[in-house]
Amino acid sequence: MFIAIFNMMGFFGFSQQSNDSTMTIDELKKMMEVDSTVVILDVRTPEELVGPLGKLDKVINIPIQELERRLNELIPFKEKEIAVICRSGNRSNFGTSILRSNGFKAKNVLGGMIEYRRKQ
Repeated sequence: MFIAIFNMMGFFGFSQQSNDSTMTIDELKKMMEVDSTVVILDVRTPEELVGPLGKLDKVINIPIQELERRLNELIPFKEKEIAVICRSGNRSNFGTSILRSNGFKAKNVLGGMIEYRRKQ
C-alpha cells in the first residue's frame, strides 16, 4: 500500500516533470546555452540573491510581493518566454500564474535555485 501511494504521487504530478507552464532545471540550462537573451525573472527578495544560493547571471529581480504592480517593467519581454525562478519553486509558481494571466509566456522553474545548485 505504501509503495502504491508513492507510485501514485509520481503519476499525479509530484515528480519534477515539465509541462506547458513549467520547465525543469535541465531545460532552463539548455535554454540558457542556446539563447543568450533568455529572460529569467527571479521573484525572491534582493537579500536572498546575495544569500547562500546566489543568483543566476542576467536575472531580472522583482520580488513576488511587488510583481503585480511592476508588470510594466516586463512589457518589453511580453513576446519572449520568461523563466520564473525562486528558492524552491513555490513563489515562482505563483509568479508564473500572475504573468500568464496577464498575457505573458511564462514558465515556472521546477525546484528553483535549490534544485539548480543541487545539479551543478
